[in-house]
Amino acid sequence: MSDKNSYIRWFNELSINDIPLVGGKNASLGEMYRELIPQGINIPNGFAVTAEGYRYMLDEANAWDSLHHALDDLEADNVTDLAKRARLAREIIYAAPLPNVLEQQILEAYRQLQDQYGDDLSLAVRSSATAEDLPTASFAGQQDTYLNIRGESSLLDACKRCFASLFTDRAIHYRVDQGFDHFKLGLSIGIMKMVRSDLSASGVMFSLDTESGFNDVVFITGAYGLGENVVQGAVDPDEFYVHKPTFKQGKRAVLKRMLGAKKIKMVYSQGRTREPTQNIVTSEEERNRFCISDQDVLMLADYAIKIENHYSAKAGQPRPMDMEWAKDGIDGLLYIVQARPETVVSQRNSLVMESYVLKDKATPIVIGHAVGSKIAAGNARIIEHLEQLQEFKPGDVLVADITTPDWEPVMKIASAIVTNRGGRTCHAAIISRELGVPAVIGCENATTAIPDNSLVTVSCSEGDVGKVYAGKLNFEVVTTDLSGLRRPKTHIMLNIGNPELAFKCSFLPNDGVGLARMEFIITEYIKAHPLALIHPERVQDQAVVEQLKQLTRNYKKPEDFFIERLSEAVGTIAAAFYPKPVIVRMSDFKTNEYASLLGGLDFEFEEENPMIGFRGASRYIHPAYAEGFALECAAMKRVREDMGLTNVILMIPFCRRVQEAERVLDAMAQHGLKRGENGLQIYVMCEIPNNVIQIDAFSKVFDGFSIGSNDLTQLTLGIDRDSAIIAADFDERDPGVKEMIRLAVKGAQRNGKHIGLCGQAPSDYPEMARFLVEIGIDSMSLNPDTVLKTTQDILETEIALNR
Repeated sequence: MSDKNSYIRWFNELSINDIPLVGGKNASLGEMYRELIPQGINIPNGFAVTAEGYRYMLDEANAWDSLHHALDDLEADNVTDLAKRARLAREIIYAAPLPNVLEQQILEAYRQLQDQYGDDLSLAVRSSATAEDLPTASFAGQQDTYLNIRGESSLLDACKRCFASLFTDRAIHYRVDQGFDHFKLGLSIGIMKMVRSDLSASGVMFSLDTESGFNDVVFITGAYGLGENVVQGAVDPDEFYVHKPTFKQGKRAVLKRMLGAKKIKMVYSQGRTREPTQNIVTSEEERNRFCISDQDVLMLADYAIKIENHYSAKAGQPRPMDMEWAKDGIDGLLYIVQARPETVVSQRNSLVMESYVLKDKATPIVIGHAVGSKIAAGNARIIEHLEQLQEFKPGDVLVADITTPDWEPVMKIASAIVTNRGGRTCHAAIISRELGVPAVIGCENATTAIPDNSLVTVSCSEGDVGKVYAGKLNFEVVTTDLSGLRRPKTHIMLNIGNPELAFKCSFLPNDGVGLARMEFIITEYIKAHPLALIHPERVQDQAVVEQLKQLTRNYKKPEDFFIERLSEAVGTIAAAFYPKPVIVRMSDFKTNEYASLLGGLDFEFEEENPMIGFRGASRYIHPAYAEGFALECAAMKRVREDMGLTNVILMIPFCRRVQEAERVLDAMAQHGLKRGENGLQIYVMCEIPNNVIQIDAFSKVFDGFSIGSNDLTQLTLGIDRDSAIIAADFDERDPGVKEMIRLAVKGAQRNGKHIGLCGQAPSDYPEMARFLVEIGIDSMSLNPDTVLKTTQDILETEIALNR
């Protein structure tokens, strides 16, 4: 225990109430050490040098007047003046000697830590400002951290450098922006056992999705080696999501994962180098596999949920958290080395929805990870050195290899940020979120592919992939106040095929997902024909064989690749809307579309009219595709059973006859998807005239219907909707089509079955939405960009009908 005259506080003596004494980082470490180790969370031990120690050092050195002289008339937005004065302030502090009492207390605590962990102990020495990690302001990266510190003289020097780092350019500028007084702040130092992640992996995690603010997931990033590379954005990390509600129910499955490049790793230096750490290149084998196992991901998710629960209980309100983790390569354990409130996404006003829509189409010149959901245009300025920052003008697009906290004065005036390196939790990502500017990070080639001083458009509105386009493209910003929006009695559901948009779309007023298409997922995330994965020996083109091998290189069997990718994509959509219903349509490619997948040419027939050929239900029970359907079923079984997303309803497309329906349902039951078991409902698309004519018979074998107005129009009017010649005659508003829809609705109601419509018509034509309300349809599934407008139309119709 420390005495009251000591400038040292051990972690077990601290709580979150001690921010004025030891800063947010150390107060949080103390809180977790005391309260969360009993819950099974590993926290390395250590101690804090209090902010009083910092003030004592400056008092003894009579340094305050010099600091005031250096900073009192600072021009914070003048980059040159800021750099000069900050350097002078740091020199004043670094020149101040550590008082003997303070020095001896630090060394005595260090020896006690060596008694606990052994003489070979290496230390992490981390700055902790007394105003940082507050619920409304993040001081992330403002002060310095020193890793792999060994020996007394190195420790004392690191402490001096930490004290001086209170006056880095970025820290001074940030405090001016946030309205903090430089001289009322103190700096505490955290000195803790280094977790040997140099021999394993480390990273950052959040108890929400950092892009959308979706709160039901834990988002984990990780890379090999020490965590500074992930924090600074020097490496493109692996990413993982875990769904909190089903995890709390006991389900243990990774919701979604993305393999990062992980081109370098930070390790302990070897030999006579002055620096205690160094970056080395990772091997190809390391890059091609995830840096941690699923078991590790789930353990980290457990930590994140417990930490969020603890801090939320302390605050008396939900408190999403931003955490740093490290895996020790010697003892194999996972440790939390920092936790602070998430201060950007969780502060947004969720009742005001702002959506950006790109109006022009173009081919991007670079792509990377999208941060935020905005679009911006401006003059691209490639910055390679700090000296160039003076040339940067407000509204320019910052293009760089990587950003550091020293660049923040310029980032504040940028319209967008684009970097070669970094993941979604790197410095550039954190600051761009905080500033509310779009960023495309981890592009690899941004500084070479984007011409300097050229006009570009940066779009983060198209999903997880951020895009940079040449020139200024037209875009629209739509702002909607959701606070007073009434909900109609008719259920409003969404059409979603792209899992990357699911978390963002979940904030729209909705009653679930009326149509989640497998086709987009298979095309974008799998790319290969399922039978080419099962029977690669039948693929004739050797180049295609090599592509298939590359796609599936990290899987025991190629089929596992298909099942994992499909289940994670569908699972992401289901998780975004959980526990609302999500209707997932089994694959509905036509033969020509299947043939365009990798290896597809070797398994598909040539048909004169694929639109009314070998598609939908008929494929599932045919020997030519039955094995592929088995993989689809295995993926859906994984979503519902392993992931616990039982809100998924499955739907069969293009089912021509009742006998065909019965055979499909038998096949699904054999694959572990038996209607009625574990609450499984199976719907059918109502898109063939026979579905309407025989609706009483179809009602006996299915739980509900979804009208596909495109195909129903095609087959009612006898129009091939792929034909450009007669395209003008294709119209869902034709009286004959509307009568078919009316008969379908009445038939489903007669049999007590749910019926909705998932076609394009109500999104395109307000009069169709009104017609559907008038005939009493249960639900409409709309494209996300039309939900708010169509909801208003439906409300007005219901009011007019006194519903």
